[in-house]
Amino acid sequence: MSGVKISQIITTLEEKAPCSTQASFDNSGLQVGAINVDCKAALLCIDVTPDIVREAINLGCNLIISHHPLIFKGLKSITGRNRVEKCVELAIKNDVTVYSCHTPIDLAYRIGVSWAMAARLGLTNCKILESVDPKNSLGYGVIGFSPAVDAITFAEKVKTAFHSPVVRCSRPTPKMLLPDSIRMVAVFGGAGYDAVTLAIEAGAGAFVSSDTKHNFFLDYADQIFTVDIGHYESEECTKQIFYEIIKKKFPNFALYFSQVETNPVQYL
Repeated sequence: MSGVKISQIITTLEEKAPCSTQASFDNSGLQVGAINVDCKAALLCIDVTPDIVREAINLGCNLIISHHPLIFKGLKSITGRNRVEKCVELAIKNDVTVYSCHTPIDLAYRIGVSWAMAARLGLTNCKILESVDPKNSLGYGVIGFSPAVDAITFAEKVKTAFHSPVVRCSRPTPKMLLPDSIRMVAVFGGAGYDAVTLAIEAGAGAFVSSDTKHNFFLDYADQIFTVDIGHYESEECTKQIFYEIIKKKFPNFALYFSQVETNPVQYL
């Protein structure tokens, strides 16, 4: 036994990203299982799948910490007919607790998803792009300064930083192809395409996010260089964020990154 309760691990996460801050559509927090039991080890992932629950069982982990909530909508039955029901059934049968931290870690000041994205790109003098609670410094997205480059060079930099084999980009204008056109950059983890107007208003020359709609590439092409890296790529950093929060408090606690999790979107 580790001597650490699951409740202690959850408390440690919620000290940095409390569930009380989550968006109204979200369902962060305890998904399945008990918390007042010893935590043997924890498995970190973005999404919970049956394979990941089995991986946790094989590793001796009785806690899974995911970014995306396993349960978004209410369950009327648990019959194993879909991914969510299969995961719930498997977790309950094997005494595995599932906890999810979604929008609270998106919002967390300085340590959240967009902040991690900004760090990967080497942005400086960063600040929140979309503030939702100025008093507590909570907000989505980050904007900061980047070494001046042209749009194509910037796109290649993004691919390298986020391990993306491809990125979807708006068609750069002639001005965006100049050597120093991209100086200020806005980033937004997950489906942040709606914040492109905020990025433009803030003076960003490039906007990095995911799940961008077709018309957004059309409508804002002359105003900002949009780079869509994919949802998984933009949030892959969450596992490292969870790891660092927990390890700081419990340095000897056993944490595992899922080895079976892969990007559900394949590039052929």
